[in-house]
Parts: sequence; C-alpha cells; structure tokens
Amino acid sequence: MIKIQSSSSPLMIGLAGGLVMAAAMGFGRFFYTPVLPGMMSGIPLSAADAGLIAAGNFAGYLCGALLASQGWATGFERKLALGGLLATALLLVAMATTTWLPAFILIRFCAGLASAFAMIFTSSIVLAHGAGRASVGALHFGGVGAGIAASSVLALIINIQSAGPSDGWRVNWLAGAAVVMLVLFFVARLLPQPVTTRSAEAEPPIRWTRPLVLMTASYGLFGFGYVVTATFLVAIARMANAGPVVEAGSWFVTGITAAVSLFIWQPFVNRFGLVRSYLACLLLEAFGVLASVYLPPIVGTLVGGLSLGVTFMTVTSHGLQVVRALAPASARKVLALMTAAFGVGQIFGPLVAGWATQWSGSFTLASVIAVLVLLVSFVLALPVVRTFEPLRKI
Repeated sequence: MIKIQSSSSPLMIGLAGGLVMAAAMGFGRFFYTPVLPGMMSGIPLSAADAGLIAAGNFAGYLCGALLASQGWATGFERKLALGGLLATALLLVAMATTTWLPAFILIRFCAGLASAFAMIFTSSIVLAHGAGRASVGALHFGGVGAGIAASSVLALIINIQSAGPSDGWRVNWLAGAAVVMLVLFFVARLLPQPVTTRSAEAEPPIRWTRPLVLMTASYGLFGFGYVVTATFLVAIARMANAGPVVEAGSWFVTGITAAVSLFIWQPFVNRFGLVRSYLACLLLEAFGVLASVYLPPIVGTLVGGLSLGVTFMTVTSHGLQVVRALAPASARKVLALMTAAFGVGQIFGPLVAGWATQWSGSFTLASVIAVLVLLVSFVLALPVVRTFEPLRKI
C-alpha cells in the first residue's frame, strides 16, 4: 500500500506544487524565450533555426504528456516527478555545452518530455491531496507564471552582468539549472507520496458531437496562435532595439499576469460562462500579438506580454473544462486528445513563424499569421456558446 505523508499541510503541498511548476514550466519549458535573443546573436542562430529548436521542445512535451496519460506509472508518481525535475536541470546545463543545431533540438525535445513528466505527475499528487481546497490549486498552477517572472529577472541580471552576447546565453542556461536544482532540494522535502486510489475503470469511446469537434479544432489552433508570441516575444523586443529592461520587462509582465490570470477572469466566468471567457481571451490574445509588432517597441512588447500572460493559462483551463463537460463519460480520453491537438499546434507554430521571419526579415508576417489562426479558432468556438447558454460554471 502507498503511504501518504500526512506531515505536510495542504498549504505546503500546494507550495511544493507551485515550485515544481515554476521550475519545470517557467524554467524548463519557457526559459528559452528570454535566452533566445542571446543565442541568435551569440552563436548565431537564424529565426528558422530558433523555430526548429522550439518545435523540438513542444514535440517532447507532447510525447511526455501522452506517455504520462497511459496509467503505467501508478504508484511511482513522486519518483517520476522528482526525476523529471532532475532531468530538467541537467538538460538546462546541456544547452550551455553546444552550438550544434541538431543537439539543441534533441536536448530541447528531452527537456519537453522531462517538464511534462514533472508537471503531470506532480499535479496528480498535489490536486489529489488538495481536493476541495481552492488555495492548493491556486498555489500549484500559479507557479507557472511565477517561474516565468523569475526567469525574466534572472535573465536580465545575467545579461547586464555578462561581458557580451557571446557568453551571456550560456550563463543563463547554467543559472537556470542552478535554480531548478535548488527547487528540487526543497520539493524533495515537501512533496508527499501519491494518494492511493482504486484502478480506474475503462472509459467508453469518445462520443463526437459537433461542439466537441469545434472545441478540439479551436483548441489546437490556439496552440499554434499563442506560441508564436510565447516563443519570440523577447526576440521581437531585441530586434526592435527596445533595450534589455524592456526585453525582461515584457516577459516579467507575462509571468506575473499568468500567475493571477485565473483569478482575474473568474468574475467574468461567473457572469458570462466559460465559453464566452474562452472567446474573449482569444480576441485579447490576438490583439496582443498584433500589438507586439505594430505598436512602438516599448509599448508593443509590454502590451504583447500582458495580453499573453492574462490569456494563455485561462484559455487552457477553460478549454479543458468545457470539453470535459462535453464528454463527461470519457473525460480522461478527451483531455488527452485535447492535449494532443494543442501540442500539434505548438509544434507547427514556431516552425511556421521561424520560416516566415527568415523569409520576410521581421516578425510581422509571423504575427499576422498567428492572429489569423487565433481568429479562426474564435470562429470555430463561437457556436459552442449555445450549448452552454444556461451555464455559468462547470
């Protein structure tokens, strides 16, 4: 039988989850964004190269998410979560040891898989222990934004202190690894064993309804549309000569707003429902993508970061809640499918954006493509509102 470590309070368990999310996602997955400009100038890398590296990471994340959803790891969640964090730290170090493009792609693929394991297995532990306690979930998922914000501050400090662009990106990766190792030290003491549950019964096949098809397609396109800004925001600021403070500030704003975005949108959800909140976030994100390249550099990148932070976790959360309600008998299967659709969008987004930027010489074309994809995502989800007309909260 699996023992539960009852010595940890729900608050400390939520804190442990938040630390894992900050390390695995804020550093393991998203630290590439503030480090990328230094890599592009110091190695150098082209925008197309950068897109390939980002796509490799998202492909690894997709594979990790799908592997983790199969149920083979029951009883080993804690070891796999901590192992994912350790692998994340080692892979961050590996990024500082090479300048070979295929090696970068492979390392980031493995890092995506490791961050998925750390996030999913930690979430299964934390949310089970914190069932019925909103504060635990808030601490846990708020860690993603907190990690993004912390990574932006770390990158700013290192970039200011570094002798030049040729070495700053390496120091960033090493410093990020040190942060993840520090988090691992604390989390190993705080994270409890998983809650013992009976084996889950087999779910029936997904019953495909028109709203479910539309939401799945919309969610996949959102993965494409949001990831262009999420990958290249700081590079956009660098290309516009906005300065290191604005570069770090735009990503810091993204992280801080992401950490509190679900709280910000809750009154809107209570009044208008999950689908309308999902739709409003898509439009706001599309506006932010355009703003990042069409407004003056300082204002544009800050507005782009703000719009990204306040929307991307909300769209993710609300989209998953909606499809879970559309297919309640096959909840695990439909969530895995949505993860796959989102992951495919994330893989193709950086590839197309990198190619478009390489061809056009700026990030404007890539951003316009992302906006068009987000608008299609909006149009696809619009009819789903009728399904949830009387609904205010799932």
